[in-house]
Amino acid sequence: MAISREELEKKMENDENNSLLSSLQVEDDEHESKESVLQRYFLQEWKLVKSLLDDIVLNRGACDLLSVHKIRSIMDKYQEQGQLLEPYLESIVLPLMSIVRSRAAEQVSDLELAVSLLDKCHNINAATSLRQESTGEMEAKCIMLLWLSILVLIPFDLSSVDTSMADDSYVHRDEPPPLVIKILGFCKDYLSNAGPMRTIAGLLLSKLLTRPDMSKAFTSFIDWTHEILSSVEDNVIDHFRLLGAVEALAAIFKIGNTKALLNMVPIVWSDTSALMKSNSAARSPLLRKYLVKLTQRIGLTCLPHRSPTWCYVGRNSILGENVSSNVKGDSNQLNHAVNMDTSSFYQSESSLEDEDMDVPEIVEEIIELLLSGLRDTDTVVRWSAAKGIGRVTSRLTYSLSDEVLSSVLERFSPYEGDGSWHGGCLALAELARRGLLLPISFPKVVPVIIKALHYDVRRGPHSVGSHVRDAAAYVCWAFGRSYYHRDMKSVLEQLAPHLLVVACYDREVNCRRAAAAAFQENVGRQGNFPHGIDIVNMADYFALSSRVNSYLHVAFGIAQYDGYLYPFVDELMHSKISHWDKSLRELAANALSSLVKFEPEYFANMVLEKLIPCTLSSDLCMRHGATLATGEVVLALHEGNYVLSTDKQKMVANMVPAIEKARLYRGKGGEIMRSAVSRFIECIARVQLHLTEKIKRSLLDTLAENLRHPNSHIQKAAFEALEHYVPAYLLSMESKGVNNITTRYLEQLTDPNVASRRGSALGLGVLPFQLLARDWKPVLSKLCSSCAVEDNPEDRDAEARVNAVKALVSICETLTDAEKFSDFFSEEDGISLFLFIRREVMCCLFKALDDYSVDNRGDVGSWVREAAMDGLERCTYILCKRESLDIPCRSQGFNSITELHDKENVQNDQIKSFFDANLATNLVGGIAKQAVEKMDKIRESAARVLQRILYNKAIFVPYIPYRGKLENIVPNEADIKWGVPTFSYPRFVQLLRLNCYSKYIISGLVISIGGLQDSLRKASLSALLDYLQSTETEGQYNSREFTLSTDILWVLQKYERCDRVIIPTLKTIEILFSKKILLNMEAQTTIFCAGVLDSLAIELRRSKDFSKLCAGIAVLGYIASILEPINIRAFSQLLSFLEHRYPKIRKSAAEQVYLVLLENVNLMSEDKVDKAVEIITETCWEGDIEEAKSRRLRLCDMANIKTEQILKATNAELNKIVRQTPTADENASYSSLVGSAGF
Repeated sequence: MAISREELEKKMENDENNSLLSSLQVEDDEHESKESVLQRYFLQEWKLVKSLLDDIVLNRGACDLLSVHKIRSIMDKYQEQGQLLEPYLESIVLPLMSIVRSRAAEQVSDLELAVSLLDKCHNINAATSLRQESTGEMEAKCIMLLWLSILVLIPFDLSSVDTSMADDSYVHRDEPPPLVIKILGFCKDYLSNAGPMRTIAGLLLSKLLTRPDMSKAFTSFIDWTHEILSSVEDNVIDHFRLLGAVEALAAIFKIGNTKALLNMVPIVWSDTSALMKSNSAARSPLLRKYLVKLTQRIGLTCLPHRSPTWCYVGRNSILGENVSSNVKGDSNQLNHAVNMDTSSFYQSESSLEDEDMDVPEIVEEIIELLLSGLRDTDTVVRWSAAKGIGRVTSRLTYSLSDEVLSSVLERFSPYEGDGSWHGGCLALAELARRGLLLPISFPKVVPVIIKALHYDVRRGPHSVGSHVRDAAAYVCWAFGRSYYHRDMKSVLEQLAPHLLVVACYDREVNCRRAAAAAFQENVGRQGNFPHGIDIVNMADYFALSSRVNSYLHVAFGIAQYDGYLYPFVDELMHSKISHWDKSLRELAANALSSLVKFEPEYFANMVLEKLIPCTLSSDLCMRHGATLATGEVVLALHEGNYVLSTDKQKMVANMVPAIEKARLYRGKGGEIMRSAVSRFIECIARVQLHLTEKIKRSLLDTLAENLRHPNSHIQKAAFEALEHYVPAYLLSMESKGVNNITTRYLEQLTDPNVASRRGSALGLGVLPFQLLARDWKPVLSKLCSSCAVEDNPEDRDAEARVNAVKALVSICETLTDAEKFSDFFSEEDGISLFLFIRREVMCCLFKALDDYSVDNRGDVGSWVREAAMDGLERCTYILCKRESLDIPCRSQGFNSITELHDKENVQNDQIKSFFDANLATNLVGGIAKQAVEKMDKIRESAARVLQRILYNKAIFVPYIPYRGKLENIVPNEADIKWGVPTFSYPRFVQLLRLNCYSKYIISGLVISIGGLQDSLRKASLSALLDYLQSTETEGQYNSREFTLSTDILWVLQKYERCDRVIIPTLKTIEILFSKKILLNMEAQTTIFCAGVLDSLAIELRRSKDFSKLCAGIAVLGYIASILEPINIRAFSQLLSFLEHRYPKIRKSAAEQVYLVLLENVNLMSEDKVDKAVEIITETCWEGDIEEAKSRRLRLCDMANIKTEQILKATNAELNKIVRQTPTADENASYSSLVGSAGF
């Protein structure tokens, strides 16, 4: 229908208005308040919620439950991101609260309404825990119980508000009112609840039964609890009822009237003491906690309220009280009190003894139970008992409180367990906080606290005591808050070093932080502490979070102040170097060496004299830590330019022979001692300690033995020691021992023992120039052969090949050392060495880049490839450095190989050069291939190596083709995350444009695209598709698809029969075919498909790999679907799989044949297509193989394909296959095939 001009203009005007409104909306968002913008955008369902809330408010709360559930479901979605609801909370809550307030209890008469409401909810039998959780019924009951706990406090007799008693016919006036009976009824039931209703019901009972008019109800409830406490049964309901009853009694005794409670004490205490000894209490920590809480409140009930004059009067802990006290007119009196002597805070001992007090016998039993609670196995019970000790002691005289203190100190006996020590510390802290621990008792308390600060008891392979040390720090913290500086001065001098020792050297972070917090509290409150502020700033919360930082940096900073060095050394010597944790012993040895600079003389004489005998201790931890510490201290003394005396040097030199003489390498812990001895030898080698020839040979034999050890940590320690031992002692030894070492290591390279091969390669890598220069060619040749994958699968070891690669490169660097090279090698020998490196060593490293060995640990060949890339880089620098002596590329200003070719014709010289364009191409291509493979770590490492090669400022690497483009792809930036696939693949895929690198890139790229990792496949495929779809300017045969197809065919031919590459390559081809890539290259498509078919004929023949067969069949299906002559050949190969011996393969082939017939109608006449489709769909291809063969013959006849033609074609293709030795196939059975396919 035609639109008139006026309508068109009107429509355009409306569009302009809408766009103007939207722009104004954006401007409004910029200028409006934050709350209004948040309300507009953050809660998407706000309009719906607002309408539902308005309906609820309009109906004064009477609404459909569906509306409530709808609002609740909307709110639940925002629970994890609650900040999104904040702008709306006021609009949601205020209208609802107005309804609640309108119905809240504003009159006493509402008490009965609340009781009836709760009683109604309680009597619903169908209420399950699931329903309570889903409907909020439990929360509603809790709120009503709390509401009742307030309402029962009305200052009237409850019978006066009970309407059921208003009738004159009511006869049970001697009993509690019905209203009270109802409350008692459902409260008793709620005491059996496992949730918060039990605690709230106990609170309600305590408020109700402690009323003056509830004496009968109180007596009745006590009788009920007596029955519960005395008749304990082993079931869950009774156990929760028991918990509720005890908790309710504890709440009642907390706020009840003393006179009323005293009459009930004998019954309750009898039940409590008996229950404390029962099996129920032994099994339930929560029950014991409630019983301890009830016990202490019974004790407080039995003791009169009094303000003891003997208590310590400390500073106010509340800032407001301090401020208000200073404002008062009697400030002079306050200041006088602060400056009083210690004797002013408490009376003299003689006057305190005059106080007399009648203590009931029951109190002694109560105190005894509380003291026994201090050694309970659970922390909550000990903590409750400690608070009970403090509360009860506050009601006693000084003499009795001193007896309690003595009983508490008995808990610190060496025969007591860690729980008793912990409970004792908590009790001391409570006494100190309440002013019940007088300064006169400090001499007997402080030593106990110091012991608790270092409490650590070995229990098998670990230790206990961290909670004791934490509680001891809490005691010190309480001291700082409770006492004045005059009384704490001497105590602080004793405690401060120990607190800082714990803060720096404790194993547990919570103990380090607790000790630092206690020290900070004392510094802040006591004042005038030497260097206190500096130490507090140094040992802060975050600095102590790291154990290494605490040991090596925080402790080092604190040790510079007077009074802390020797306690630190003593702690490390006596506790930490013999700790059960091996890593802590190693760290303690390093920490001890870091303190040497403060007192070298003390460490050289006192410390070493104590450490050296400990190296022969029967305790493994002690001798291991002492061995490490001795080596580290000797090294630190040398670095501080301190020379040991001759006697000390002899003692240190004889340590290892003494250890070996004592046979401490044998048995449990022998491996730990081997690594410690290797580290010790490394330390004395760095010091170059004077050794006799006998000891030198002994140490060399020790290192050689450790190098052959199967433990990799011991081998690493021995290798690091040998690195320093060789230059320090080996060359000065007698020639007999020196000459044999190279031969010995070479022989061990072919040893059947894997550990010997690993260690010998490491040993060869650290040998000096003088030993390698004589026989450098056999050494390098033997190492080159050791870098290759072993022929015997049982002898293969990735770690041995990694060590061989590292040793090979290290020896090359040693032999080409410029200072020693010219003195030993003639010009001809030197050229021979560099040519060997170029031809043999570089070739060996290139082969190592193709090490893709796999074992039960995964791709262990990646370790070899990573070492090979590093070796290629270092050998490249060796060759380029030698090459630069003849052709100094960079000095002439040539920044790329293209410029160099333009200026000089060096191609003829490259035949005789040590580094040429061919080698540079292989180098960059091989590393770039690793940069596009599937492992993030390898890609990161390859990119970094390539980056260093391109931008090395010291040695210029010439002859790199397309250097400028490479520098654009790999920029010289340090913070690039090459391991991220979405970043690295789009860059390196650009190398496909460069013919010299494209084959390397595609051979690595197909591994990622056809791999199993989904995220990696997406990133690599996306990068390739973006590259192919970018604007092209080349002709047909130079197109990117053409180059890609040629490179893929090269990969198929190069890695023939290598399933690691062929399977992902076939999957890559399948993916590209599915996206219509490589199918529209005109003549090249036929060539490419023919090459793929030739490869498939080879790869799929007799293959048992399910994924390989499926990928190949899928590729055959795509080729058979194109309109080219090649499709007949692909279709004939596809039909041959219909009679495959594996049912799943026959089914997969049938599916592809079905799809091919639907897409390509030229394969057979139209009248036969429907019949062929019917045969395919109706045949059970996973069934009888004979039936499958007959159906395949029928399909061949329909497509005019003779079986003899298929056989001839197949035989012709197979004649092209080079016979290869069969390799071991892990999928050697049909069961493994089916298992790998997931059936």
